[in-house]
Amino acid sequence: MSGGHPILVLLAHPAIRRSRVNRRLADAVRDLDGITVHDLYEAYPDFDIDVRRERRLVEAHDVIVFQHPFYWYSTPAMLKEWQDLVLEHGWAYGREGRALRGKVLLTATTTGGGEPSYTSAGGARIGVRELLAPIEQTARLCGMAYPPPFVVHGTHLLEPAEIQRQARDYRRLLEAFRDGTVDLEAAAGRPRINRDLDAVIGAPRAR
Repeated sequence: MSGGHPILVLLAHPAIRRSRVNRRLADAVRDLDGITVHDLYEAYPDFDIDVRRERRLVEAHDVIVFQHPFYWYSTPAMLKEWQDLVLEHGWAYGREGRALRGKVLLTATTTGGGEPSYTSAGGARIGVRELLAPIEQTARLCGMAYPPPFVVHGTHLLEPAEIQRQARDYRRLLEAFRDGTVDLEAAAGRPRINRDLDAVIGAPRAR
């Protein structure tokens, strides 16, 4: 890759070929320079994660994306297993664990329920960003920046045209992270980063 901030997308969907939205999101960024889409379920069908390989991949990228459907207010089992095995004390955090410091961790997730379900008046009672607090705290412990998540709500009812629009937004956002044009301060207070991409993507800045 020439310049920019390389991005590693850790795709965790146990049935990606049947996915209506996650598959489209991943396909929308596969051809981008500087972006690696790493399908964890495809790489490790027996859950036997190669920790050394995964750490080399993480170390080679500036932005790590957890892309997954929102399962029981959390991640699919594979991504949890990845965190448990890869993010060990002494490498990811702790006095000697500095491998992730200064990197960005972004969550990109999809929900079957519509956005009103993830409000104080909805079934979940709180928003997706609040429900992702354990991942945000993981990022903080590892010295990573954690912007608001990219969230696609109501996937069961989305029309093909809307799925395509969400895929274009995802591509635009990852291009911006790669090119250093995401304003993390402007994004900070938002429930999801893709509510208004124009407000958080600007001109390239020196790093």
